[in-house]
Amino acid sequence: MTNKQRTHLIERFISEHKFADLRTLATRFGGSLSTVRRALDSLEERGIVRRHHGGGSLIETDALTQEYDFPSRLERQADEKFAIASLVARQVQPGMTIILDGGSTTYAVAPLLAEKRVRVITNSLPVASLFGEIGNVETTVTGGSIYGRLGILVGPLCEQSFEQVHADLAILGGTGITENGIWNHNALIIAAQRKMIAAAEHTIFALDGSKFGRKALSLTTPFKSRFTIVTDTRPSLVVIMAIHAAGAKLALAEKKPAHG
Repeated sequence: MTNKQRTHLIERFISEHKFADLRTLATRFGGSLSTVRRALDSLEERGIVRRHHGGGSLIETDALTQEYDFPSRLERQADEKFAIASLVARQVQPGMTIILDGGSTTYAVAPLLAEKRVRVITNSLPVASLFGEIGNVETTVTGGSIYGRLGILVGPLCEQSFEQVHADLAILGGTGITENGIWNHNALIIAAQRKMIAAAEHTIFALDGSKFGRKALSLTTPFKSRFTIVTDTRPSLVVIMAIHAAGAKLALAEKKPAHG
């Protein structure tokens, strides 16, 4: 197979599946990881694919689509996400078992855990791919059906996976946060997150300031005493009071440039 043929097949695959990681593409279409990276680079130059660590995703211009598009979400509030991720990572102790969900802010936490010798349980294909490349984090990936635009696994098999494990800490994201609690936009994601919360001794929600005051499809969970909310912006007084009334904690991150 020529490189041009391989690139064409990769383009068709990503157009159909919206997201693909490097190892899947290398296995399916042959060639080394470097060969696949070059093919993705070529597709990115043509404006078809967005490259990111561990794979590539279809570029879609529709605004609603981008709300569900993992790489698009990674690019928004990058400095804020890095500040939040740094504060979250400082709360992770070596040897812990950590649940990581598929949010863009939680993905920013993942590289910061590489030297902590933790065990990770995740339903996120980008997170799993990242740790697969790093190679020094014991990683368990749940079962489930792929929700392509976010590169996560959801559904009954995913939920059953979390019912069978115990973690010291779950690190989760969300679409919105109000005085009622944490909100999300997809019933399957919400169901999986509820199982993650139940499986963990403590849960950290990593949420940038853009999420405050936003509601979504359903309330994932009200605030609980074993929650910590980590953000970069002080929320409104009514939200602060609701967090404290539940016995939960609020931690504010200091924004620093992600690449400075």
